[in-house]
Amino acid sequence: MTSSRSILDRAPVIPVVVVENIDDAVPVARALVAGGIPVIELTLRTSCALGAIEAIASEVPEICVGAGTIVRQEQAALAARAGAEFLVSPGSTESLLKAMGDTGLPHLPGAATASEILFLLERGYKELKFFPAEASGGVKFLGAIHSPIPAARFCPTGGVSMSNVGEYLALPNVGCVGGSWLTPSEVVKLKDWQRITGLAREAAALAR
Repeated sequence: MTSSRSILDRAPVIPVVVVENIDDAVPVARALVAGGIPVIELTLRTSCALGAIEAIASEVPEICVGAGTIVRQEQAALAARAGAEFLVSPGSTESLLKAMGDTGLPHLPGAATASEILFLLERGYKELKFFPAEASGGVKFLGAIHSPIPAARFCPTGGVSMSNVGEYLALPNVGCVGGSWLTPSEVVKLKDWQRITGLAREAAALAR
């Protein structure tokens, strides 16, 4: 499903998913698609994460699957080989940026301060992950940074929920948000795929 379309424009919310059981990967992805969310970010926090990416890429071609929590150089290539279509990192270093760039995949490097944003703009990045969003100033920070640094566009992640997502999406420099509330761990454990579809439908309705 890779295309030139921006990661930030695929859906108002990118579900940030931690898969503990590889058997849940495909049903979660299908439930999100059924609710109108055609993108998923699998975090590389579990031993089965790469296998989950591979399964989704193979069995749910209608969803754009990405790999999140890229914190080591080798993870970028491993995620690409597993079938990831985009990469997301919580922060940025020169070596990590090179590793993600070497895959040829679209990627969102993380930034949390004005200096980090400028660092990434100097390297040609205009679309960034703002993380951890709420802990780093949230809506107020992004609103304040837009005037002096209008070129940067963000996917805020970390502390974003249905209670504040509207405030983020109303900002001119926010393309989408990342959120884990679409796939709560307790709901996944119960294999309540209909509930996830319902949550995805609510998120898809936020499109502007």
